[in-house]
Amino acid sequence: MARAAVLRAVGDRELDLRDDVTCTEPGPDQVKVRIRATGVCHSDLSTMTGVLPTTLPTVVGHEGAGVVESVGERVTRVNVGDHVVVNWTPDCGTCAECVAGRPFLCLTHVVASFGDPRFRLADGAPAYGMAGCGTWADEIVVPWQGVITIAEDVPFEYAALLGCGLPTGVGAAVNTARVRPGSSVAVVGAGGVGLAVIQGARIAGAATIVAIDPNEAKHPVAKRFGATHTVTPETLDETKGLVTGGAGFDYAFEVVGRSATLTTAWNAARRGGEVIVVGAGAGDDLWEQNMFSLLFEGKSLRASLYGGCDLRRDIPLMIDLWRAGRLDIDGMISRRIRFDDLNDAVRALEKGEVIRQVVIFD
Repeated sequence: MARAAVLRAVGDRELDLRDDVTCTEPGPDQVKVRIRATGVCHSDLSTMTGVLPTTLPTVVGHEGAGVVESVGERVTRVNVGDHVVVNWTPDCGTCAECVAGRPFLCLTHVVASFGDPRFRLADGAPAYGMAGCGTWADEIVVPWQGVITIAEDVPFEYAALLGCGLPTGVGAAVNTARVRPGSSVAVVGAGGVGLAVIQGARIAGAATIVAIDPNEAKHPVAKRFGATHTVTPETLDETKGLVTGGAGFDYAFEVVGRSATLTTAWNAARRGGEVIVVGAGAGDDLWEQNMFSLLFEGKSLRASLYGGCDLRRDIPLMIDLWRAGRLDIDGMISRRIRFDDLNDAVRALEKGEVIRQVVIFD
C-alpha cells in the first residue's frame, strides 16, 4: 500500500490523502519509480479546477524525481537504482513530431495514459495519474521514456523542479524565443514558471528584463532572479517608455494563462517583436486581436509547450548551469513540506504566497 493524493471530482477543494492506494506493476516497456520529491505546480491546481483535463479519480502531481524500483522485461536504457527525473511528456521516438525533433509535442503516451489506470484504490477501483504520472504518491509507473537519468549527487528536491517548472520557463527563453544577448524582455507573471523565464532570459544574456505582476510582494523576488525592473500592469507603459523609448520589448512572455495577460504581453512587445505564450489557460478563455494589427505590427505569436525542451538534452544542460552557479534552483523552493501538508500547499498556491513548494517523501 502507498500514500497518494487523490482528486475525486473536478472542483474539489480538498484532495483525498490516502495511505491505501496500490500502484500497478510495470509492463514490458514501463518502469516503477519510488518518488522522493515532488513539486506543487500551478498545473496541478489547474487539473483540480478543470482547466486541464484528466480522467477521474486521479492521483495529482506531474513534477517529480525519485529512484527506479523495477523495470519491465523489454527496458534496457533504465536500470534499477537509477536516480531519475519524471518526464510528463514521454517521447515515443517514432511519431512525426519526434522524428522532426519536437518531442515536447509527442502525444502518444500522454493520450494513452487517459485510459490506462496505474493505481488501485482500497476497494479495487481504478485510479489514474495526472498527465500519466501522479507524482503526489509514494510510487508511480510510467513508460521508460518517462524518466530521465541524472547523477546521484543532484538533490531530489532540485531534480523534481527539473521535471516541469524549470524546463518550461528556462526553455521558453532559450529554446522557443532564443533570446539574443543584449535584447529586451518583458515577462508577464512572476510566479514559479515566470521566475524560470526570467532566469532563462538572464542566462541568455538579455540586457533588460522587466517582470510584470500585480502582486508587488513578488517584485523583490523577481529582481533576485535577474529582473532589472519590476512593475505592475498599471505602470508598465511608464517603464516601457523609460527603457525602450516607447518602442516596446524584443520579447514578451505570457506566463499566467489568461487572455487578459496575453493582451498585456502583446501590447508590451515592439513592432516586429515576439510574443511567447507559456501559461496554460482554459479552453473557453478566448483572445481577440484585429487582423490589421496581426499583419502590420509584424509581431510573432508563438506557443512554448514544455519550454520546447528535449529533456534528455536539456536536463543535463540545466544541471551544468546549476553546478556553475548560473541557475538558481534552491531559491525557487519556498517551502519543503510533507505529504500530509498537500492540501495546505494547494491553498498557499491559490493565494500566490509561494514560488514552489516541494514535498519530501521519507
